[in-house]
Amino acid sequence: MQGINKFLERIGRSVGGVVGALYQAGREAIDQVIVNILPFMAFIALVIGIILKTGIGDWIANLLAPMAGSLVGLIIISLICAIPVLSPLLGPGAVIAQVVGTLLGSTLIANGSIPPSYALPALFAINPQVGCDFIPVGLALGEAEPETVEIGVPAILFSRLITGPVAVILAFIASIGLYA
Repeated sequence: MQGINKFLERIGRSVGGVVGALYQAGREAIDQVIVNILPFMAFIALVIGIILKTGIGDWIANLLAPMAGSLVGLIIISLICAIPVLSPLLGPGAVIAQVVGTLLGSTLIANGSIPPSYALPALFAINPQVGCDFIPVGLALGEAEPETVEIGVPAILFSRLITGPVAVILAFIASIGLYA
């Protein structure tokens, strides 16, 4: 009888430990959502509202669209989209990506003004800002030290300024003969 009681006690403690760990994980997950993700979502909603209401995103996109017809123009678009001050603001609404992507695909490539081989490089040209708006939140979710955030955010933003044009060139090389 004593052996059965010890066995049941061990099972009860084990199950209690697992349930306690899962309960604590759930509490921490809810805490992370409330502390980090919901304020970020509110901020992004505000930024998207400002970008859409002021029309600055459409203005920039329409300004950049004529450059989409050449490799040099796509590299310039990539550099503009990756400017460290602009990229966190352009990322949430993806306004440039939407307008230039639609203009390229449904208008310029469809009517033959631009060869289809520019579709892949254009994708990389209009998207170097992707993820730049989430960097501070990602670092906060990873519980990064403030010094890491101070160094990490600018480092990633400036790295996108370098890797964006490189991605356009690599995509252009990869698309050679793709639509022959």
